[in-house]
Amino acid sequence: MDVLAVIHGDEARSGIFAPAAEARGHTIEEWSIGSGSPPSRPLDHYGAVIVFGGAMHADQDHLHPWLRDENLLLEELLDRGVPLLGVCLGAQLIAKAAGGWVGPVDEPEVGWYPVELTPEGCTDPVLGALPRSFEAFQWHYYTYGLPAGAVELARSPVCTQAFRLGEAVWGIQFHPEVTHEQIAGWCDDEQEEIPCGADALLEATRPRIERWNELGRTLCAEFLAAAEGLRAAA
Repeated sequence: MDVLAVIHGDEARSGIFAPAAEARGHTIEEWSIGSGSPPSRPLDHYGAVIVFGGAMHADQDHLHPWLRDENLLLEELLDRGVPLLGVCLGAQLIAKAAGGWVGPVDEPEVGWYPVELTPEGCTDPVLGALPRSFEAFQWHYYTYGLPAGAVELARSPVCTQAFRLGEAVWGIQFHPEVTHEQIAGWCDDEQEEIPCGADALLEATRPRIERWNELGRTLCAEFLAAAEGLRAAA
């Protein structure tokens, strides 16, 4: 199964999701809608789509006009029932395409923050593979409102952290895909945005990243397993 990864810049890419997909015999193809070029294959060729994060915000169509095109793309994927997973900005864009609200969060989360699954999250076919409570790597200033019909799967003390919409769509606010190298790059680029400071964040990351990457591989594998099942049942 080929998986389309919608990316929004060189610094927010598929990370450890790529080898996790390869371990299941799948291939992730990264594609940026902002590039102006189409994916290498027709959209109906891809068995699943993962929408990653980015430095822009979900309501900044006036600054990034291609966000309108991405919204139309996501509306089409939602209508067709294509398995979708949104990460951070990707989750917000999916929520927006499904009619949900997006906007600034009261308290930005940049660094490691506690997340807890809801009762529905504990039994979810994707999020249910994670511990009920865990520390998650976050980097966001916006949040989303649950679209109509969505089920909340996880929360932090600050905001909602995950949802499922129907049987094929998931959104997560945290970053399970990040590698240590990605985090280091973000720290270099956005030092002034880190409340605790870049050095302190990198120090906090070192003992956590191996376990975090294990959880990321698990989450990616469970999403792909769900996509495989949906494809087989179609």
